[in-house]
Amino acid sequence: MVNATPYVPKNSIRIVTAASLFDGHDASINIMRRILQSSGAEVIHLGHDRSVEEVVNTAIQEDANAIAMTSYQGGHMEYFRYMYDLLQEKGAGHIRIFGGGGGTILPSEIAELQDYGIARIYHPDDGRSMGLQGMINDLLEKCDFPVGDQTEGAVEGALKGEARHLARLISCAENFPDHYENLLPKLEKGMPKGDKTPVLGITGTGGAGKSSLVDELVRRFLLAHPGKRLGIISVDPSKRKTGGALLGDRIRMNAIQHGDIYMRSLATRQSNLALSKHVAEALRILQAAAFDLIILETSGIGQSDTEILDHSDVSLYVMTPEYGAATQLEKIDMLDFADLIALNKFDKRGALDALRDVKKQVQRNHNRWDDAVEDMPVFGTMASQFNDPGTNRLFAAVMQALVEKAGASELATNTSDEGAQSEKIYIIPPARTRYLSEISEGIRGYNDWVLQQSNVAEALYQLQGSMHALSATDLDDKDRLIKGLQEAFEKKKRDLDPYNWDLIQGWDALRDRYKADEYIYQVRGKDIKVPTHSLSLSGKKIPKVSTPRYRSWGDQLRWLLQENVPGDFPYTAGIYPFKRTAEDPTRMFAGEGGPERTNKRFHYVSLGMPAKRLSTAFDSVTLYGHDPGRRPDIYGKIGNAGVSICCLDDAKKLYSGFDLCDPTTSVSMTINGPAPMLLGFFLNAAVDQQCEKYITANGLEAKVEAVKKAKYDNQGLPRPAYQGGLPEGNNGLGLMLLGVTGDEVLPAEVYAKIKAEALSTTRGTVQADILKEDQAQNTCIFSTEYALRLMGDVQAYFIDQKVRNFYSVSISGYHIAEAGANPITQLAFTLANGFTYVEYYLSRGMDINAFGPNLSFFFSNGIDPEYAVIGRVARRVWAKALKTKYGADPRAQMLKYHIQTSGRSLHAQEIDFNDIRTTLQALYAIYDNCNSLHTNAYDEAITTPTEESVRRAMAIQLIINKELGLAKNENPLQGSFIIEELTELVEEAVMVEFDRITERGGVLGAMETMYQRGKIQEESMHYEMLKHTGEYPIIGVNTFLSSKGSPTLIPGEVIRATEAEKEDQIATVSALQQASGDKSSAALAAIQIAALSGGNVFEAIMDAAKVCSLGQMTEAMFAVGGQYRRNM
Repeated sequence: MVNATPYVPKNSIRIVTAASLFDGHDASINIMRRILQSSGAEVIHLGHDRSVEEVVNTAIQEDANAIAMTSYQGGHMEYFRYMYDLLQEKGAGHIRIFGGGGGTILPSEIAELQDYGIARIYHPDDGRSMGLQGMINDLLEKCDFPVGDQTEGAVEGALKGEARHLARLISCAENFPDHYENLLPKLEKGMPKGDKTPVLGITGTGGAGKSSLVDELVRRFLLAHPGKRLGIISVDPSKRKTGGALLGDRIRMNAIQHGDIYMRSLATRQSNLALSKHVAEALRILQAAAFDLIILETSGIGQSDTEILDHSDVSLYVMTPEYGAATQLEKIDMLDFADLIALNKFDKRGALDALRDVKKQVQRNHNRWDDAVEDMPVFGTMASQFNDPGTNRLFAAVMQALVEKAGASELATNTSDEGAQSEKIYIIPPARTRYLSEISEGIRGYNDWVLQQSNVAEALYQLQGSMHALSATDLDDKDRLIKGLQEAFEKKKRDLDPYNWDLIQGWDALRDRYKADEYIYQVRGKDIKVPTHSLSLSGKKIPKVSTPRYRSWGDQLRWLLQENVPGDFPYTAGIYPFKRTAEDPTRMFAGEGGPERTNKRFHYVSLGMPAKRLSTAFDSVTLYGHDPGRRPDIYGKIGNAGVSICCLDDAKKLYSGFDLCDPTTSVSMTINGPAPMLLGFFLNAAVDQQCEKYITANGLEAKVEAVKKAKYDNQGLPRPAYQGGLPEGNNGLGLMLLGVTGDEVLPAEVYAKIKAEALSTTRGTVQADILKEDQAQNTCIFSTEYALRLMGDVQAYFIDQKVRNFYSVSISGYHIAEAGANPITQLAFTLANGFTYVEYYLSRGMDINAFGPNLSFFFSNGIDPEYAVIGRVARRVWAKALKTKYGADPRAQMLKYHIQTSGRSLHAQEIDFNDIRTTLQALYAIYDNCNSLHTNAYDEAITTPTEESVRRAMAIQLIINKELGLAKNENPLQGSFIIEELTELVEEAVMVEFDRITERGGVLGAMETMYQRGKIQEESMHYEMLKHTGEYPIIGVNTFLSSKGSPTLIPGEVIRATEAEKEDQIATVSALQQASGDKSSAALAAIQIAALSGGNVFEAIMDAAKVCSLGQMTEAMFAVGGQYRRNM
């Protein structure tokens, strides 16, 4: 390990840190900003998914020395160059730019960016040679220059309200107070005459949600006072030991990215104080710029924050209901002085009692005995909840107080402070927060019952054996003895569940069924006949399912209740009696460029395969619900690291040539935040394919031509078309109706019938797992409550429309593991999320047996020992809980899961070794009876997979399934001592984790304290540390290195989207919006009406998907559902 001493800066260094636009990979930038802070820098952290303009504007407003970015999702060339150009354009070329992106940024690209003017792009080999602290030292040294001494034109610019000059004057006051004193007369001379800008002071304890509340107040201010300008000064504490500071308020704020808002973060630069000594100067500078309102937010260090009163006209104290005993209220100074009090996080237990107690305390403190307690200026708020009524009332009261106390009559609003109290929109009802512990208690109870029943069965077996033994003897009194044993047998049998007695009695018949040449079982009323054996080259019959040779009833019963044969409860060995012979569980991931290129890849990987299992990767623009555009930070990401899909026509082209309603076709879509919109595109594409088949069968092509002519030719618009020739295997299905939909061509009753049939037959899954996104992957776009509501609306629609073969959610552990979780944490968090969806859907009145079969799972498969049993434990836990706690029928009890080999185990060093790891992981998955499997290509660590590497990845599965002899058996893990022990160990570890989550208020309560995210990061750091030190050996990475030291490999070919593909996508959006016209406006309005009126939003999305782009629908729902608020 490289251990460098932290660099000690000569100047106060301010650095803006973030992850690039449409990029959720924030783990590394979080590590970097922590080291920067501990090295003495003041860090303004913005979190993930930040546009160039957001970052540049922040850096200018904050007068930063540098910007430090990570970019892992492609488009880095355009992103960093655009950032450099924008800084130059805005007169901030002195701000240095630093970046990194693992192996995704090639050395040649690093050289090109550094030649362009980027200060430094760090490569993984830099980390290996310099160490993390060494890289940070290099960064700090390169940006260790004074800020605030160059003030030419600053006063004049500040008086005009120009952000760059406001920032520079504040820095001058902070860093060069003597120089600032010389500028002060000029500043004061130019200050507006008359009333000074009113200041709203906001303080409160840390963790009270001040930043979120400020964001909500700002949003309401912009809506209530369009054109008025707002300045914000936010103060955070400096670390006494290092002098560094985390200025993290901006990460929680969405509304401040507006031309009328200026925000400056200040570090206290002194310990144990809530304010910086430079606050007065900062306020004076903003007042000189004639802002209409200034908000001063302090760091809030405890119960005494009254210093803010010296600087504010109206003061707001923010607290939560969790202040302890009522006597603690007597110690809070601000309750004596604050004009208004917000009791935020009003969804916490005891909030109503807390509101009453705080109001009484305020009444006592101010001797307002003549006023009713209800009239005290204390407001219950939930800033985390979109359009919260309590926050609406607080905003109205704040504006009124500014009018009355500061004479700011121009801030008067028509908003009344009368109205409903804040009321939490519960996803999980409060009475149900113990659901995970109820499950763990139920499963432990079941396991205890199994042990007790198997002991009874063992005793019965021994009694029967004794009777048999006695009957074979010549003892004179054997009849008496046998009678006594028979009585004991009958008495003991009363302790055995009759169902279990039937199981024991059926043991021999069960084994005989697998010895027969054919096994017959039923699926949806049909008899399925399966050969029970395969024939080896040696002429030996190899059983597909092997049964135990237990003779003891206790052993038999324990095995039947905890393991059982595949297809029988608790489904430990698998949910179906036998694997499908017509298709392998192979599912390959594809997504690059435009829809045509990915369509070609789909046809390549599925050519000649009996089943078409398509797994779709989307580009980051699509993953974040936006449309393609020419702005460089968007343009660079179009079609990179996934396929660009922005409308219905894209979906039709993407899946053209595959009959989406054929039972051998199955489509998986890896998308979460905007999943309902992509699902709308997909389902409409499936419906229109069936409409095409009807049109062809009935000779209605001329009608399609007439509709297209009226819609496009007569309007002078180009007709949508598939770019380039069709690949081998594509028969053109899905392309006839490009630019139009079936309901524009066919009679309503015909279309409705075709739609109903299509929805009931199409197969596949959409990931749509919002809980996992918040915990691990960061592609949330809507507020969590609204996103979960959309998930519920999709499932309700599926029930209403009888969608039986498509999974409404793929509850995903894969990305939890990729973020760093170990296999037990991955499994526990994923199952916990699954049970949370169950509880939510039940709370909406859905039937467990109606929605249970629409749930599926997705796991990662590493090479840790626990991965050998991840599927069997998941099936067993799910089945036990669904049967014993929720009373679900067998179809809902069956946990279906897709598994993918670990992306984290793909290394950019010695990449040929990656296939060895992938093969071992695939073997785990196939032996564990997964329902479908994706094997990663060996070169994915350094580039988009090539056709050659994808073929090798598919061959791994095919060789195991077709050639490996033991894989002809479908339950090879059963009967292994270590597998049984691991299964019990992992199952209990999952139960323990369930109890930990319950202690934190269930999954959603734990998410509020970022328990899951913190645990994942801790486990990730543990792995990285062991990997770094070599304690965890990785062949070709930290041991068994080549003679060249196994350097990071550079791909010979990098697959990126072409300019033509990007332009095609931009043109597609433009053409759609021109052709749709008023129809799209009406459809977007219908989505918003459904959202506000409690209707089914997905039903409206299904209609809107025909005429609207992805970005249009996203923006429409931001206005009614709220944007996701990032966490640190």
